[in-house]
Amino acid sequence: MTQALMRLAATIEARKTADPDGSWTARLLAKGPEKCAEKFGEEAVEAIIEAVKGDRARLTSEAADVMFHLLVMLAARDVTLQDVADELERREGISGIAEKAARG
Repeated sequence: MTQALMRLAATIEARKTADPDGSWTARLLAKGPEKCAEKFGEEAVEAIIEAVKGDRARLTSEAADVMFHLLVMLAARDVTLQDVADELERREGISGIAEKAARG
């Protein structure tokens, strides 16, 4: 799975310089980070709705949309999947309560 996410992140990065007329991702990125964040939020809400409904197949589909749009939003702000992985590794083994307390 990690390899699929890495390939997707690389494709999204390549779309930053693609023609927006030929790529949904390029079109979204061309609209700016704010639009990318808005689209991520929309997809997250759709995933929440499916989680509440309990439809596993629909939740799986919406979760894929959320992950895709998260990567687009990150790319719009030049945050890489590796940056996120590094942060997760930094937090590994730290309790969620302790990690949140350390943030202030």
